[in-house]
Amino acid sequence: MTLLSNLDLDTDPAALRVVKDEAVAVEFAAAAGELMSLEGPNRYQPGDAIVTGATGERWVVSRERFDAKYRAEPGVVHGEPGTYRNRPVVVLAKEMPAAFSIARSEAGDVLTGATGDWVMQYAPGDYGVVKAARFAKVYKRTG
Repeated sequence: MTLLSNLDLDTDPAALRVVKDEAVAVEFAAAAGELMSLEGPNRYQPGDAIVTGATGERWVVSRERFDAKYRAEPGVVHGEPGTYRNRPVVVLAKEMPAAFSIARSEAGDVLTGATGDWVMQYAPGDYGVVKAARFAKVYKRTG
């Protein structure tokens, strides 16, 4: 398994620019804890968002990132449990030819991916892993 570090997809000719469009179910953590996603552990703090995607996967988004990246669907007050939709933001993605791992952020949780999964770069130093089947369902190439 390849450990990825200091990754910059902005300079990688194999990287794609993609946008996610997905309504998700969200609850907010009452206490610190850990959720085991398909890609690895996701530690969370009180107030962080625990997200369930349209395809059933679960993951954690820090409250600061959640507030910037998601909006409440009609009938839901932002910050309360309910259905949210991601704000359409272009991110970088690369399909990986072999199994890999990468830290979500500096000294963050380490996520793993299999051959054909996608490494995502949301911002410099901010990474994720998306399984191939989920990527095909919720991400669209831009341009």
